[in-house]
Amino acid sequence: MLKWIPLLPLLGFLINGIWYGFFQTRTGAKRAGATIPGVIATAVIFGAFLISLQTFLTLKGLPAEGRVIDENLFSWIKVGDLDLKMALRVDSLSTLFTLVITGVGTLIHLYSIGYMAHDATPGKFFAYLNLFCFAMLMLVMGSSLPILFLGWEGVGLCSYLLIGYWYEDIAKASAGKKAFIANRVGDFGFILGMFMLYTHFGTLEFAKLVELLGKGDFVATLNPLAITATCLLLFVGCTGKSAQIPLYVWLPDAMAGPTPVSALIHAATMVTSGIYMVARLNGLFSLSPTAMMVIAVIGGLTAFFAATIAIAQSDIKKVLAYSTVSQLGYMFLACGVGAYTAGVFHVITHAFFKALMFLGAGSVIHGMHEEQDILKMGGLRTKMPVTFVTFLVGWIAICGIPPFSGFFSKDEILWNAFANPHGNKFLWVLGALTAALTAFYMTRMFYLTFFGKPRFDESKMGAHSNGHDDHHDDHGHSHAPKGVHESPATMTIPLVILAILSIVGGFLGIPHSSWLETWLEPVIPAHEAESFTAGHSTEYGLMIFSTLVAVAAIAFAWKTYTNLKGADARKANHQKLHKTLEEKWYVDELYESAFIKPIYEISMSLWKSFDVAVIDRIVLGFGRISQWSGQAARTVQTGSLQVYAVMILVGLVLTLGYLVRGFI
Repeated sequence: MLKWIPLLPLLGFLINGIWYGFFQTRTGAKRAGATIPGVIATAVIFGAFLISLQTFLTLKGLPAEGRVIDENLFSWIKVGDLDLKMALRVDSLSTLFTLVITGVGTLIHLYSIGYMAHDATPGKFFAYLNLFCFAMLMLVMGSSLPILFLGWEGVGLCSYLLIGYWYEDIAKASAGKKAFIANRVGDFGFILGMFMLYTHFGTLEFAKLVELLGKGDFVATLNPLAITATCLLLFVGCTGKSAQIPLYVWLPDAMAGPTPVSALIHAATMVTSGIYMVARLNGLFSLSPTAMMVIAVIGGLTAFFAATIAIAQSDIKKVLAYSTVSQLGYMFLACGVGAYTAGVFHVITHAFFKALMFLGAGSVIHGMHEEQDILKMGGLRTKMPVTFVTFLVGWIAICGIPPFSGFFSKDEILWNAFANPHGNKFLWVLGALTAALTAFYMTRMFYLTFFGKPRFDESKMGAHSNGHDDHHDDHGHSHAPKGVHESPATMTIPLVILAILSIVGGFLGIPHSSWLETWLEPVIPAHEAESFTAGHSTEYGLMIFSTLVAVAAIAFAWKTYTNLKGADARKANHQKLHKTLEEKWYVDELYESAFIKPIYEISMSLWKSFDVAVIDRIVLGFGRISQWSGQAARTVQTGSLQVYAVMILVGLVLTLGYLVRGFI
């Protein structure tokens, strides 16, 4: 049954893609709405979830050392000594990711039925959504790096298709291209890393890599510099796929896609690819302290940097986007200090509360008739009670308040940054500051959205179409109730389930009795408690300190935005700083000047001086030669039988002369 976990969403892609994306479009059949394609897409991903759950229970019944299920499908690549099988492998690590991808993915698919109810091409949307899940499942279930890379590229392609889903809108199409190109830059590093890995290990299969890394005599023969280079090149791929400095810039622009896409990319699938890859190859990365320190520092800086930008954003989805970049930085910080289990733990809790918050934001946008500016909201807690309560849970979780899920995983990362032998106090300070900023900007967003006086004119909402053309009208609010309204059950039920998971999910990794750590130990060896540089009393002290910092940041933000005039005055007093944060530290402008414009100008110069002047002339020259030779040959085509007979005679004479000369 293992192969059916990725094959079911692939089947959903084919059904929706062929029927709704091809047949219906070609025949002009009447659009059936989002219900049928949505039910098909949701059913197949839910089926994949059930098989994933069964696989997890099967693994749970096996002894720790034998907790692996392999399935060989067919021979894929056979070149020289390389004999690569298309094979699936599920163990303690990958089964957690399959559960998150299919479980949270099912909720996002269900939510999309309501969200995309009046879209012009729902079959195409759900086909892309299923294909996205198929690619991500191949990524985490592949038994080797090339299969992982197949899924890696697949999610990159699907992100391009889904971010630019409404491609006739130039801004949305550009956001899709930006995501695609930024990821290609990172993927080039990933490919080079795979080449180096194969050069030194002679294999790209995970089982064989683990076996070789377990042999001390083999490890002793490895070149430390080459291992560091390999790890850093693989991490370059992570900076693209998982949005770390310097390739994080695509992820905030990914908000151009429909909100369910944002939830799928940011919470359950694509951006966690890099964390999975580093955790999967933890034995390799642990051989290079330099590479681990680079990963930890990049992760910490990304977490802090993105958090500063989120403070000044007014688009509700942009705030959540930069929050995702920041939380991904936390995960890499954990991996960089050797706390791979803590990084995976944060992947799981983040999937719950971030999917909840993105879908909650989508519910707000749906109820507000496409309004995304939190400065134009306010007072929605009474208008949208279910969305408010569930969003409240997500807000508390991401702020790191116990006993919600975000508290446990965030605290585990901060503790490892402080006391792990691979960590240091600088990294802990970065993490603690990021936690404070997170609590501040999330409280700002939460308060401005749901509290205070309404800053919108409800009487004008829903009276007319939302202004989108039919081809990219996500909800078709010309059909929606007038005024602010709660979302339908297909959208609120997933919110309730995710809210429950955000409350209880943290208990998977309670310190010192962590089920998660025990479960992952066959893949990720646990740290010895004696190796930490501080004791339990320090750990509990830091836990209390981080909670108090989060509470203080929440209180400060609440007090600040209760008095909006005072908040505006503060903004005016720090106008330059606020403008810098609002413009994202001008990083996009810097990339535009340093990379995009020079490449464009060089390309234009080469086009004019080489493509037009040389290549085009060569191609046109061959055309002219063909034209001239054809015209010359045409002169002998007179239509006169006498002329043709003379030409045949001449040909025969010449042929006979050649043969006679050869005979003599």
